[in-house]
Amino acid sequence: MIKVDGHIHTPFCPHGSDDTFELYIERALTLNYSTITFTEHAPLPQGFEDTTPEKDSGMDPSHLLEYFQTLDILKEKYKDKITIRSGLEVDYIAGFEKETAEFLSAYGPRLDDSILSVHFLQHKGRWDCLDFSPDVFKSMIEHYGSVDAIYERYYDTVLNSIRADLGPYKPKRIGHMTLVKKFQQLYPASHAFSEKTSLILKEIASRNLELDYNGAGLVKPFCGEPYPPTEIIQQALSLGIKTVYGSDAHTAAGIEQGRAEMQL
Repeated sequence: MIKVDGHIHTPFCPHGSDDTFELYIERALTLNYSTITFTEHAPLPQGFEDTTPEKDSGMDPSHLLEYFQTLDILKEKYKDKITIRSGLEVDYIAGFEKETAEFLSAYGPRLDDSILSVHFLQHKGRWDCLDFSPDVFKSMIEHYGSVDAIYERYYDTVLNSIRADLGPYKPKRIGHMTLVKKFQQLYPASHAFSEKTSLILKEIASRNLELDYNGAGLVKPFCGEPYPPTEIIQQALSLGIKTVYGSDAHTAAGIEQGRAEMQL
């Protein structure tokens, strides 16, 4: 079986670990991966203020050149053992499409692969990083009025990200499309939002985009399932959508996380 991990973070992640690229690569080799994509969190759009306490959701823009140069060296070093792809996980932030498109125009030529994800939501003038912590999510419930209202906004934002014009270098894979469920065991929604997720899948299929099949949710204490769960993956496959396993590893040990329990 050809093994691919299309969603791996790096020592350039400001909220990750200090594990070296080589540690990640050697673990992937031990686990018989043939291709891996490093998808570090891209810098957040110019003019957007990170709401996390350390303001560390995205890479420092001044590190981008070093990031790509490091990957170029590693691609050459390991070319006979494993295919290494240069990528980024790009945040879709509503209202910052122009800035994101400009960023992608500048750095897109360096990308072999990339992911488009939603982490930040806005409601009544306030931005939140919805997956940051249970406490942040709890405060969002109070601000939005219900868990369901957060889910509604999240899925609408994911849909808008798919429809957004971000230029020719727009990422071709939609990241962890059910990330809103990270704290579902603490704060469950009243229903599955299957109409929303079905619409998202149809939009992905119509644009011939890929879906990040993300194992991180299985190791999160209050989630207990991959992003997205099995029933959504089955629906995606029935629509002809290509799914790509992503460990979403933020440490070398995180490569392969969740994989054994996923339909791969």
